[in-house]
This record gives sequence, C-alpha cells and structure tokens, in this order.
Amino acid sequence: MSDIHPLILCGGSGTRLWPLSRAHQPKQFQPINGEGSLTFFQSTVQRHRSDLFSDPIVCVGSRHVQTVGRQLREIQSKAHIITEPVARNTGPAVLAASLYLAGAKPDAVLVVLPSDHVIKGELNRLIAQMHDAALDGLVVTFGIQPSYAEKGYGYIMDGGRFDQYPGLHRVESFIEKPSTTIAQSLIDTGFAYWASGISMFRASKLISEYQRHDPATFAHVQAALQSASPLETEAGLLLDERHFMKAENQPTEKAVFERCKDIALAPAAIEWDDVGGWTSLHAIGMKNESGNVTSGDVVLFDTRGSLIRGGERLVAVVGMNDVVVVDTDDALLVTNKSSAQDVKRIVEHLVTLKRREAENHRSQVTEWGRIKSMQAGPGFAMDLLSIDSGKTVTLVGEEGVSRTLAVIHGRLQLVGDHTQSELTPGLSAMVAIGKEARLVNTADTPAEVIEISCGNASALGLSGQSLAAIAADVRAADYA
Repeated sequence: MSDIHPLILCGGSGTRLWPLSRAHQPKQFQPINGEGSLTFFQSTVQRHRSDLFSDPIVCVGSRHVQTVGRQLREIQSKAHIITEPVARNTGPAVLAASLYLAGAKPDAVLVVLPSDHVIKGELNRLIAQMHDAALDGLVVTFGIQPSYAEKGYGYIMDGGRFDQYPGLHRVESFIEKPSTTIAQSLIDTGFAYWASGISMFRASKLISEYQRHDPATFAHVQAALQSASPLETEAGLLLDERHFMKAENQPTEKAVFERCKDIALAPAAIEWDDVGGWTSLHAIGMKNESGNVTSGDVVLFDTRGSLIRGGERLVAVVGMNDVVVVDTDDALLVTNKSSAQDVKRIVEHLVTLKRREAENHRSQVTEWGRIKSMQAGPGFAMDLLSIDSGKTVTLVGEEGVSRTLAVIHGRLQLVGDHTQSELTPGLSAMVAIGKEARLVNTADTPAEVIEISCGNASALGLSGQSLAAIAADVRAADYA
C-alpha cells in the first residue's frame, strides 16, 4: 500500500479570500483557523501521513518553493518537490509527476490532491478501497454528494456500479460548471456528484493516456523533465521552462479524464469544501451559540451568523448579522455574506491601481524569520527584520541603493567585503551602494533590526521594495 503517492497541487491564487490570500502568499499557504493553526497545505499533507502512503510529491510554482519547503519543515514532513517554471494548469503538472515517479516505479499509484480544500471524514479508507481498481488500470475520480446547486463546480454523472470493485461506479458524463437551474436539475436526478478535484490512477496509465490524447504535450513535459535542474535549497527539481511552457494549458479533467474510456467514479461520503470564499470558511468553521465564527482578538455584541477574523489589533463588531470582517496588518475587509464572492473584484481593481496589497502582505514569513514593511515610497523603504536564532539574511547588492541598519533587539554579526562587525541595540551600520552583506544572528534569541534602503526610484521600485524582501525571493518568477 505504501506505493500510493500523494500528489499535492499548490497552484491557484484564491482571490476570493483576500485580504488573507494574495498573489505572493495565496490561500493554500495561509492558516485555516487563524494565526498558529495549520495552513491549508500543511493540513493536506498531514491528512495523508500514514503507512498507507509514501512521502508526498508536491507540485508548486517557482515563486512558492521556499514557502513549501519551510511549511514542510514546520510539520517535519519529507517530500519530493517538482517546481513549475510557468503555470500550465493541472494537466502538465500531473503528467510531470507521473513521469517522475514512473521512472522508478511504473506501477506506483498517484492520488491527486488539491492543497487548498478542507476535508473531514474517512477519505483515506476510500482511497485504500480504490487501490486495486487503480492498479488494474482504471482512473478513479472522487465525487461528493451535492448539498445544493452550485454553478461554480463541475459535476460527474453516475453511470452505474462496477460488479468487481465494491463502491466504484462508472462515469456517464462530465458536466463543467452548469447554470444554477441546470445544476439543480442534475441533482434532482439523484445521479450527480460534485467533482472534488481528487483522482487516483497508476502513473503509467496517466502517461499512456497523454500519449494517446495529447502526444505533443507529452513530448514537451517529458523534455522538460529530462532537462530539469536540481533545486538549490530543497529536495526536488525545477522543470525546464523552454519545454514546459509549450505544454497545453489544460486541467487534467479536460486533457485526459473526459476522453478516457477507463474512467470511474468513487462516491465519497465525506465533508468537503474547496473554500472558494469567506462564506465557505464560515460554513465549515466552529460556530458559537450565535452562529459566529471568530479567530484572533475579537469582541462581539448583538452579532449573529458572521465570520470575524482578527489580526494584530482588537476587532469589535456591534449589532450586525451575516457579515464578514477580516483584519490583516495592512488591509481590512468588511462585506455582507451575500456579496462575499465579489471580493475578487476588489482584487482586480487593486491590480489595475498597482497596489501592493493585491500582491503582498505587509508582513512576510521567510526562511530566516519575518519582514514587516514599515513605510515605503519612491526611492526609499523602511522594514523591520526579525531574524531567528542561528539564521542568516543575505542583503543583495543593488546598483544605486544603499542601506542603513539599526539593531533594536538582540546581537548580530554584519559580514561584508573582507569586514565583520558586531551590532547590538543602539548601534547602526551602513551598507554601501551596490554592496552585498550578510546579517548573522549568532545569539540564542531572535534579533530585530530596522533596514532603511535609499536610492533612485527605478532601483527600488515605485513602492520602495525592501532589499531584504528581494533576498527572500520576492523576485522569483510569477506563478498564479
């Protein structure tokens, strides 16, 4: 059974969960139940850690490789990371993982898992039950009994039971995101299931289906894997962009499943939600006697049926029903639940305005600690760097930009070109224009330092981008 390999897909931007989810820190890497809880991605990894499964394979865009590595280490999980240089939807990513695995284990079975869903129930028991069918060459899709007519989901129509595989059904057809009226008519038949995005198959089966239905994409992804390079800081590889970008930009369902004769449906009696917006988080959250779901520092009075998510400050809500209030360190969202799906319009507007809040949080977790943007403008940026014990921050040299560092807590070593000095609270140092330096925390406690970057606007960017933020991989290739 350990030849079942979880394949966790980490694409997507989750714009409907703004301001929690942003382009550089999307939904799957955010905590489900507030600060200190597991992220959606970590919860997915933990759900499938047992003797039933091998170490997971994680497919992620190059922008988020460091985040994946850090969050895996936080839960002490090993994984094989396949990095996509550009986004090409789920199909090429799943094919790349299948090729990667089939080289050593042709009969190994993959179970494909979106990283941003919330699931409760015995999914793993059903996966184990479907193992023989997958080994025999069936492509198993997992369907959810629909509880309402959702027009944003795909539907799988039940084509009747398999005699030789208990619990497994044939697929009559796939229906992609029907209107609400049609969705209700499908549900009324009693044979419709929501498509969960979870599937299971032998690696060699997925490869053969791609060779049959899209040989060009197969060739491009195979070449991208053959020319892949090892990751510098994580266990895994980076697919070759020249070849991967030529793959057809399609989900696995359209590229393979809808064309496959050996497709099957496993109805899953589980609680499932793809958390497509704030109303979903309210629906799955732990409610108090007034139907409210809260996290953080929150005080409510005469408020019912609401989701209130606090941040660093107190959030007080009085006399409101069915609202969503989400507070972060640099943005506050207030909406009624009926309009919560329109949050993506706010994000689209912020993008047109080139607002930083569409892309980044003011605070960013890094491999070495945390960066918090204090103030920024044309030609300057001031940031608070919190550096964990034993960690090193590399401040990348940038033409036309100088930096001043002032320690406010802890003890740091500043290492530059043939120089080294100790910085303690009250002391400051300057890093000359274009020079690289390293801040090393050799103490047993975290250190905090103010970094002030000054230079021409073109060097720093219109918003005054932090040089430490650049070192934290903010300049990595775009992936959405």
